Amino acid sequence: MKASVARIFAFASLVVLGLVVGCGTPKPAQPTTATPLTVVETGQLPRMRSTHFSASGECGFCHTALKDSAGQDVSIETAWRASIMANSARDPYYRASVRSEVLHKPDYAEAIQEKCAVCHIGMAHHTALLTEQSAALLPDAGYLNPTHPLYPLAIDGVSCSLCHQIQGDNLGKMESYSGGYLFEKEPKPGERAAYGRFAVDENMAAVMRNASGYQPVQSEHVTQSELCAVCHNLYTPYFTSEGKLSTDLFPEQTPHLEWLASEFTSTSSCQTCHMPAVEGEAPIANTSSPRRSPVMQHTFIGGNRYMLELLAANPDALNTSATAEQLEQARLLTLQQLQQNTARLSAEAQQQDDELIVNVTVEVLTGHKFPTSFPSRRAWLHLKVRDANGNLVFESGGWQRNGLITGNDNDLDEGNYEPHYQVITSPDQVQIYEPIIGDPDGKVTTTLLRAQRYLKDNRLLPRGFDKSHVSTDIGVYGEAAQDPDFFGGSDTVQYRIKTAGFTAPFKVEIELLYQSFGYRWAEKFRAQTDNPEGVEFYGYLASLSNSPSTIHAITLTSPNP
Repeated sequence: MKASVARIFAFASLVVLGLVVGCGTPKPAQPTTATPLTVVETGQLPRMRSTHFSASGECGFCHTALKDSAGQDVSIETAWRASIMANSARDPYYRASVRSEVLHKPDYAEAIQEKCAVCHIGMAHHTALLTEQSAALLPDAGYLNPTHPLYPLAIDGVSCSLCHQIQGDNLGKMESYSGGYLFEKEPKPGERAAYGRFAVDENMAAVMRNASGYQPVQSEHVTQSELCAVCHNLYTPYFTSEGKLSTDLFPEQTPHLEWLASEFTSTSSCQTCHMPAVEGEAPIANTSSPRRSPVMQHTFIGGNRYMLELLAANPDALNTSATAEQLEQARLLTLQQLQQNTARLSAEAQQQDDELIVNVTVEVLTGHKFPTSFPSRRAWLHLKVRDANGNLVFESGGWQRNGLITGNDNDLDEGNYEPHYQVITSPDQVQIYEPIIGDPDGKVTTTLLRAQRYLKDNRLLPRGFDKSHVSTDIGVYGEAAQDPDFFGGSDTVQYRIKTAGFTAPFKVEIELLYQSFGYRWAEKFRAQTDNPEGVEFYGYLASLSNSPSTIHAITLTSPNP
């Protein structure tokens, strides 16, 4: 492949990385080659030191057994190991997706894997580049193969010595996005900077240098949303219908840019919500560290409840470092995040002759679109009406065990999709808040290498978001762009339901539901019999219902006519 093509694929991903402060049992300074210290075992943090990175097992010793002012365990390694960040390389859907894209364009296999590894598997990826090894990640011969010498760094996902080595020089700039973070590329054994928010305690720093080879450095850039944006603003190239790689880029994920268009920039950062502060003060290490405040919990709480359940159900197959109890705690925190900090419902109902009119409003609480990030995610309204005798009068938005939404055009036909509604009058109409991607021919696609535009994007907007004055990268697409009731902070949809032949009063049940993997995204590998990671994913899927999370639910009774 020509170097220019590889650069387009990698975008800024050939610029090198770094992650978390940490110390371990005292050892000599880092060696100059990547050599695993132990075999990676289920339930254990990986152990490995290389010239530029150390796996989390090298950091965990000093960043565990920590308690806040309320006596709660706020150990950094305990919280992190059950996060999606820690499991970004174990995620079987991610692996199947990489394989799927490679099968679509096998001539670009290495460049595709580089693009997909720079954020999910950054430590192994950059180590391979810096030592002039193959940057392939798939288990065939890549570093996700347990026999590969870089496997401990690979399986460790978005780990400590990656994020805490990222420098602040280019943060917030376009070149920093899509994995364009900077870190020290020179070896510098024993002198590598590990950035943190607190002033450096020299006694602790001496222990850390001796134990891990890293030098703690205070820098406020680790508290900024722009640090998260290096991977959570993601632009991807696509292939034209003529098979050429376009120099244009598709805004696949843009939560940070959405946040910049909200009113939350003056009150909250990414870290505020996704790394909530501990109560009171807490130490950041168990090596006579002074108590600090605010100490941010390394939970990285998001919305992917389903993946946490999948990991917990298959710990040996996926070689998890988190215990079942830790994954369960992460699942509960995720549900709490979804139910308390994303959106809430309100509604009113009135009877007019033989028609029940229900106005449902969704109030948005997030600082970015909801849902956001990877485009497989969707939320929708499920509304049921029963009469005084318990008979079902109307239902919109029901779902099946495989994740299919009843009446959704896209779930029924992969070439179609459900529009955005202002008024719903039929059970086969469903208000679904989602991105629908189009290829260069304007056809619906879930293949990222063909993703060129949004055909629909009516994801709920954060407060302060002005849909008529934002970049096209984060715009609203489809009918929602012209809906006067769809704006920053809320959406209102009206249901008009025929009630002739039923007995009043009517009970109305409304839920806002959320899925990590919409039906079409979950099913996209089904026909790829040559996708071993896809086959593996469906093995897990068979025993785990693709059920949605309930964000909020309300019930009301209509007044008698």
